[in-house]
Amino acid sequence: MTDKLKNFKSGFAAIIGAPNVGKSTLLNKVLGEKISITSKKPQTTRNRILGIHHRPASQIIFIDTPGIHKAKGKLNEIIVETAVSTMADVDIILIIVDLSRHDKESEEFVIKKLKKENRPVILALNKTDLVKKEKVLVLIDKWSKIYPFKSIVPISAKHGDQIDELLSVMEQLLPEGPPLFPEDSLTDQPERFIVAEMIREKVFRLTGQEIPYSTAVTIDTFSEEKNGALVKIDAVIHVERNSQKGMIIGKKGSKLKNIGQDARKEIERMLQTHVFLQLFVRVQKNWSSDTKALRKLGY
Repeated sequence: MTDKLKNFKSGFAAIIGAPNVGKSTLLNKVLGEKISITSKKPQTTRNRILGIHHRPASQIIFIDTPGIHKAKGKLNEIIVETAVSTMADVDIILIIVDLSRHDKESEEFVIKKLKKENRPVILALNKTDLVKKEKVLVLIDKWSKIYPFKSIVPISAKHGDQIDELLSVMEQLLPEGPPLFPEDSLTDQPERFIVAEMIREKVFRLTGQEIPYSTAVTIDTFSEEKNGALVKIDAVIHVERNSQKGMIIGKKGSKLKNIGQDARKEIERMLQTHVFLQLFVRVQKNWSSDTKALRKLGY
């Protein structure tokens, strides 16, 4: 074993928490790249997203999970099961709590699930930028009595405050072992998946309350042209009703155009090349409650 790998640590860490507490924001901040989509609406994340953080003496493989909540409907049941099942497959569990709001039902649900796992658990109290220091101290005391966390670290995922402290605590709890991924890797997700997620994020951000939860995105074609100087992408936004299709397209196609423009800019940043993006909207009635349709759409 080389000196570099002597005492090296590596392992998996699940990022768990209620919807909209900043799990994906934290992962993107740690990686310095956007691989997990975010929005102000809860339950933006639907799949497990793997992100690899490389440190001089360790490799922390984060798994960003959907928000854990009491699920209603087939899609939400699958989403929550995805998050809960992740806890059994990791070395560390990282719970994120939003200091600025108290989601009692979801927090109790998370702790209940946590008590079934025999793994080291770290609590990150997120959004310190939105609350007074006195409140942070009170909540540290409160949470320390709820569960025997290995450590409680107040952070701001948005601004990067205390992230280094959090990573150092996590590193100490990792098992010894060689790196599990190459040094230049950030995620195991293919570009097609990340592109579909970036488009879905824009639907979340640019449409009303109901629409995002009735949409899914698939990539029909993804091809490089002109020796990689251009990537052509055809993507489909799936909705459940004709009325939703009209809302996504917008007046004279204005809404779909905005979704496409915002998504294309972000995809170009990621791929570092010009992108020609075509979006289509397709009605697939009640797909979110249809097990066969959910499987076909990747859930």
